[in-house]
Amino acid sequence: MEGSFDDLLRTLAPQVVGVLTRRFGDFDAAEDAVQEALLAAVRQWPREGVPERPRGWLITVAQRRMTEAVRGEQARRRREDLVAARTPDDLWAAPAADADDPAGRDDTLTLLFLSCHPALSPASAIALTLRCVGGLTTPGIARAFMVPEATMGQRISRAKARIKASGAPFAMPGADEWPERLAAVLHVLYLIFNEGYATTEGPALQHVELSREAIRLTRAVHRLLPDDSEVTGLLALMLLTHARSAARTGPDGELVPLADQDRSRWDAAAIDEGVALITAALPRGPVGPYQVQAAIAAVHDEAESAKDTDWPQILALYGVLEGIAPNPFVALNRAVATAMVHGPGAGLDAVRVLAADPRLAAHHRLFAVRAHLRQLAGDLDGAIADYRAAAARTASLPERHHLTIRAAELAAAPDEPGQDSAARNPSTTPTKDSGSSSQG
Repeated sequence: MEGSFDDLLRTLAPQVVGVLTRRFGDFDAAEDAVQEALLAAVRQWPREGVPERPRGWLITVAQRRMTEAVRGEQARRRREDLVAARTPDDLWAAPAADADDPAGRDDTLTLLFLSCHPALSPASAIALTLRCVGGLTTPGIARAFMVPEATMGQRISRAKARIKASGAPFAMPGADEWPERLAAVLHVLYLIFNEGYATTEGPALQHVELSREAIRLTRAVHRLLPDDSEVTGLLALMLLTHARSAARTGPDGELVPLADQDRSRWDAAAIDEGVALITAALPRGPVGPYQVQAAIAAVHDEAESAKDTDWPQILALYGVLEGIAPNPFVALNRAVATAMVHGPGAGLDAVRVLAADPRLAAHHRLFAVRAHLRQLAGDLDGAIADYRAAAARTASLPERHHLTIRAAELAAAPDEPGQDSAARNPSTTPTKDSGSSSQG
C-alpha cells in the first residue's frame, strides 16, 4: 500500500506543478507550493484516506499555499494585482481547482523539458528533474548523490532561478528546438539511471530506487512519444539492464561480475518487455545509440549462460555504436568484445591504442579491462599490477574491493591463471558514458 501511495504522489506531482505553472506563470513558486501540498498529503491521506479526486485535492492545497505566500509578502491590493497580471485572460473562466482538467491535460512532458533546460548543467538538470518531475524530496536526492542536503537544496534553487531568468515559457519547445531538447531529456534520464545502476562513489554498488525512478520517468516520456525509436530504445536499455540488479551483488553487497551471476535471479518479465520494445523499435529507425545499446543488452540477457553469449554479434553492434556515437569508452568496450571473439592479444592491441587517449589514460576502467585481458593472455604479473591500479582509481568501494580481491587471488595462485577465463566477461561495472551498461 505504501508503495502504491508513493507512486500515486510521484505521478501526480508533475501534473499539479504543471497546472499551477500554466495558471500563474511562476514555476518556482508552483514547485515550492506543490512540495508543501505533497507533505500535507503524506500526513493526512494515510489517516483520512485518499480523496476521491487526489489531483484536485493537491491543486487546491498547493494553490492555497501560493495565495498565502503572496498574502504574507504583499498588501491585499498588490497581491490581487499580481495574481491578475499572472493569470492569462483565457483562464479567468477556468474550472475550479478541484475539478478535472476538461482536456485531460498532462503537463508531465512539458515539465520534464523545462527541468532539462539547455541553460542548466547536467548535474542541475538531474537534481531539478528528480525534484519536480520525480517527486523526490531534497534530502532523498542528496542521499542518492551523497552530497549534503544544503548543497543539493542550493543546486535546485539555483536551477529554478536560472530557468526563471531565462524567461522560458511553460510550453513545449518549438519544432526547431525539439530534437535538441528531447536529446537533453533522454540524456538526463540516462545519467540518472546510470548513477543508480552503478553508483559513482561510496559503499553501495547501486541505488536501485534511483534506477527505478529513471525507468518510471522514461515510461512517462514513452507513453507520450510511443513512436519515437530512441525513447523506446532508452526504455528498453533501462529495462534490460535493470533486470540484472538483484544478481549484481552478493550477500554482503559485494560486486558479482556478469559471468558469475545467478541468471535465475534476473527479472524475466523486464527482459521480455525490453526485448519486445527494442525488436519493435529497430525496424522503425532511424537507429540511434540508445537502441544499439539496448540491442547489446538484449544479446547478453538472452544468453542462457556466459559461455553462450553471442560475442560476434556484440562486436558487430559495438562497431555500429562507435560509428553512430564515437566515444573512448565505447571503443574500450569494443576492445573487450574483440578479445572475446579474436583472442586476448587482439583485445590488448586495441587497448594499447586507447591508452594514449587522455580521456581514458587514468580511468580505472582502462586498467580493469587490461588487467583481465592480460590475465586471459597469461601475463599474471601485468594483470595483478593493473588490477591494483584500477582499484586505486575507483571511488566505488564495492568495485575497489572486487578489484583488490582479483589481484590478491592471482598473486596467491600464480600457477592457476583464471578458471573459466574464456567464458568470463572482463567488465567489472557498467561505464557511465560508454553504452556498456549491458556488461554488468
